[in-house]
Amino acid sequence: MSTAHNADIAELDKFGEIAHRWWDPNSEFRPLHDINPARLEWITRNASLPGARVVDVGCGGGSLSEGLAAAGATVTGIDLGEKALEVARLHLYESGRKVDYRHVSAEALAEESPGAFDAVTCLEMLEHVPDPGSTVAACARLVKPGGQVFLSTLNRTPKAYLLAVLGAEYVLNLLPRGTHDYQRFLKPGELARLCRDAGLEVLEIVGLHYDPFGRRATVGGATDVNYLLRARRSA
Repeated sequence: MSTAHNADIAELDKFGEIAHRWWDPNSEFRPLHDINPARLEWITRNASLPGARVVDVGCGGGSLSEGLAAAGATVTGIDLGEKALEVARLHLYESGRKVDYRHVSAEALAEESPGAFDAVTCLEMLEHVPDPGSTVAACARLVKPGGQVFLSTLNRTPKAYLLAVLGAEYVLNLLPRGTHDYQRFLKPGELARLCRDAGLEVLEIVGLHYDPFGRRATVGGATDVNYLLRARRSA
């Protein structure tokens, strides 16, 4: 597998089929809309975004990218899903935000523009790629020395399987069945090791908790289902 193509074609096709519903808050992307404010608040609390150059890795239809742009960042959104990027670009006409969307992998962009960004975000993507270590390493190369990398994924625990797979996909039907592969979930220690191997210093690991009935999310506490990791590239 080429590091420039660290992608699962089946995963891209799966999300491509529903990409046109990305910005519908009551669609299959409802949980993403519900957790986005909490994710964005966590990032803005830890990084000065006005005027910062930020790359959103695995941007999909652009919900986080647009939030980062609204907070004052100069944002590049990258993804290997062409249909999702088409939706992201079209939504800019509605929102009026400015985001540079590019069809390129994190690995390829890291070769092209190493150290070009003040911050890197890669949220809800690592569990969908064949080689998460390659993605983390690319994020580390993309950020400038002293800059921060913001990651999120799912913990590989029985509770995560019950809530994120069985509960969300089969009981509550919040996500399409087959959205997640439990074997691709990463324990916090595993993700921290990938960060250290890539030259990143782990600053924080916190839980991300989602209430599907109240449709809101909070950051903090236990990391046994969803969690966020913040790291810094050594200066």
